Amino acid sequence: MHLKHWKNCLSIIKKKINAQSYLTWFKPIVPKSYSNKTLTLEVPNQFFYEWIENHYIELLNEVVVSVLGEKGKIQYEISLIENEEGEIKEKDFKASPQKSSSFNNLNRNFRFKSFISGKCNSVAKAAGKRISQNPGDNPFNPLMVYGGVGLGKTHLIQSIGNKISKKLESAVYYVTSEKFANQFIDALKENRLKDFIHFYSNIDCLIIDDVQFFKGKEKTQEVFFHIFNQLNLNGKQIILAADKSPVELDGLTKRLVSRFKSGLTVELEKPDYQTRLDILNHKIKNEQLKIDSEVIEYIAFQVDTNIRELEGVLVSILAHSTISKQNIDLTLAKSIISKIVKDTNREIDIKYIQEIVSKFFSISIEDMKDKARNKEIVIARQVAMYFSKDFTNNSLKSIGFHFGGRDHSTVIHAVQSVNDMIDTDNIFKKNIEEINRRISVG
Repeated sequence: MHLKHWKNCLSIIKKKINAQSYLTWFKPIVPKSYSNKTLTLEVPNQFFYEWIENHYIELLNEVVVSVLGEKGKIQYEISLIENEEGEIKEKDFKASPQKSSSFNNLNRNFRFKSFISGKCNSVAKAAGKRISQNPGDNPFNPLMVYGGVGLGKTHLIQSIGNKISKKLESAVYYVTSEKFANQFIDALKENRLKDFIHFYSNIDCLIIDDVQFFKGKEKTQEVFFHIFNQLNLNGKQIILAADKSPVELDGLTKRLVSRFKSGLTVELEKPDYQTRLDILNHKIKNEQLKIDSEVIEYIAFQVDTNIRELEGVLVSILAHSTISKQNIDLTLAKSIISKIVKDTNREIDIKYIQEIVSKFFSISIEDMKDKARNKEIVIARQVAMYFSKDFTNNSLKSIGFHFGGRDHSTVIHAVQSVNDMIDTDNIFKKNIEEINRRISVG
């Protein structure tokens, strides 16, 4: 029965594509079984499967409806003969006129809406949005995003891909450098290098993650260089991500690094306190949770490594609260963070003090460092200097340097002024005690 169904499918397909394409992409397919309106087909390899899905999904949808009916579907299996590990890849094709979104390897949860921006990543996000409006036709091609682990590189580049895929009829493809290299090796073994290059050269928006893993793979770099040039020549969008800036990527050819630098290179930095706070509040709101602001602020202060760890700590706190039926309070947060985050008894530095004081007085750290003589800003600056002397081992000269390059006499005056106000103003004294508590919590 399955042979008959596939034979009928082929008779339709043969009339709609040229003879060479038919022989290359459909002749090698072997029908395996038919059950519950599902026709299972065996294809030679993963690359073959992805090519079929990218180029012939609409044709297959049409054939499925014609031969198997409205509820019919096709399922693929990777050939066990060519897959030494015996890995099977299956994919359902529903009868739909829309292009399959699974082909592009994008995670639907990675959206601009959930990518919280701050000073650490605002330029990269703005560039990403610009690219998504006019992929290929913009000043940011290629876009190279780099930064440490857990700072949102994959989230951002996939957000761009999802936006392009949703808005435009474009072929978007996300792939890690490791997978690209493995596909290239398979193409060489199977004598399908021409197909491999053709496949990648016809993508409208190519997104390559972790390009640092091209290190030492000279042949892979060579073929990617060729594909890069072809895409660039045809005005296609290229988006890259790495853990380091292009000039710091070891083991890559100079000409490839030169291509990486030819567009916009932007760094994702560690999130500052306000961005960390925004990320937590967004996640809490999205999950419809209720957590006291004191707890949220404590988490944001303590977990300053990366976004991944920040979200991981929140998830752990929620899990422990649910399992132990314990309220989410400061005690629970401290307990969980001490087990997850290294250096929970962190060294209090001037930057940390500036963050707390600036938040307390609702002014920016930049204003604190500036030459502004507004009374509120001056008091905030003096308070931050006061605590910097009290909590750190920095010299007076060093403290002054961190506040816009002021000299040691300014720091001495600030400390004296704060002490005077503590003695004469009870409200100010209570504010100092509260700031001291917030700093000490860290």
